Amino acid sequence: MVIAVPAVALFCAYATASVTRHLRVRSTGFDLGIFEQGIRGYAGWGAPTAPLKGPGVHLLGDHFHPILVLLVPFYRLFPGPSTLLIAQAALLAVSAVPVTRLAIRRFGTRGGSAIGAAYGLSWGMQRAVGFDFHEICFAVPLLAFSLECLVDRRWAAAVAWAAPLILVKEDLPATVAAVGGYLILHGRRRLGGATVCGAVAAGLLIVEVLIPAFNAAHTYGYASGSAPLSGLPQKLLTVLMVLLPTGFLAVRSPILLLALPTLGWRFWSANPSYWGTEFHYSAVLMPIVFVAMLDSPPARSRRWLPAWCLAFAALLTTMLPLHALADPGTWRPDRAATATRAALHRIPDGATVAADNRLAPQLTARCEVYLFPFYPSAALRPTWVAIPDAPSNDPRSVAAREALPSLGYRPAASGEGVLLFTRSPDR
Repeated sequence: MVIAVPAVALFCAYATASVTRHLRVRSTGFDLGIFEQGIRGYAGWGAPTAPLKGPGVHLLGDHFHPILVLLVPFYRLFPGPSTLLIAQAALLAVSAVPVTRLAIRRFGTRGGSAIGAAYGLSWGMQRAVGFDFHEICFAVPLLAFSLECLVDRRWAAAVAWAAPLILVKEDLPATVAAVGGYLILHGRRRLGGATVCGAVAAGLLIVEVLIPAFNAAHTYGYASGSAPLSGLPQKLLTVLMVLLPTGFLAVRSPILLLALPTLGWRFWSANPSYWGTEFHYSAVLMPIVFVAMLDSPPARSRRWLPAWCLAFAALLTTMLPLHALADPGTWRPDRAATATRAALHRIPDGATVAADNRLAPQLTARCEVYLFPFYPSAALRPTWVAIPDAPSNDPRSVAAREALPSLGYRPAASGEGVLLFTRSPDR
């Protein structure tokens, strides 16, 4: 029972923070709206298409995450973006169970519970909670349970927990292969070799065959561009931040090697968004570093390690998404957000809409939503346009707004922070 306490508390915190953020119109089409469109497609017994990424874009041609179909029963019962956010909160929180269980065995109930809480409050986990919804929420618990099995030398169970990572995202077969490599290092050559070969084969099949098959250009769109020597200060800071939550004790364990595939593809990429500590990319690293720390901590660390982990996590929380829970404003009614959502309800269900990134996830549960300012265009003109009632500093948005009359749009409503336009029937 004690083992579950941190997980339950974390679920409540994660769910409250993310759902409240969405209700206050702070979620985004990229990526909450995109994932809802894909899951909505599955729930309607169709393809996981995402109009926000473009007309007819099949999400399996972008990233490979068929595991998302597991959310369909919940989405059919409770359709809407909050279902995704609550599911993500539950999956991330469950990952604290194996970490807490292992920590209690190493440090006792009090110290282990503190480490479990520190894991759940770690910056990588909070970044994932604070940036909408992503498929990696499935990877975090699978990896956490697999790592616990590695520490316990339950080799077959470790592989069984790791294998579904192949269905989460196309970069994770490399992590599964790393699990196999860990087994080989510990003398389990047959099982480890089979795991490595299976993971490599699956990864090549996904990137070379499956994703191109669903992609309109028949390619994998994230394979080009490399900059391993660019942004070195930022990359070094990321490595430092990955190791700091454990007081650098994670480096004592070979389990830390399982972080190399994720850090490798991120640092190799030419996209600077992957290099730093923002967004959700570091969530999968948190179970690795915490379990590596717990693999064989030095005896003298029993006195200070739980306090360090919890204090460091608590300090960073003052600058991270869960800090909003301590802000009195979070618990007061947000009249502006309520008015914005009421204004958007003037758009009828089933309509086609070009919406701003901030407004899109308020509509994806009941409309076909495209991203403004890329749409409307001469080739595709949704019936409605929804944009913020505020000046924009984006030249593309300014130009798109000015072009609306020439595309046949007229103002339909304004106020409550929203401008609505509708297309004339004869246009």
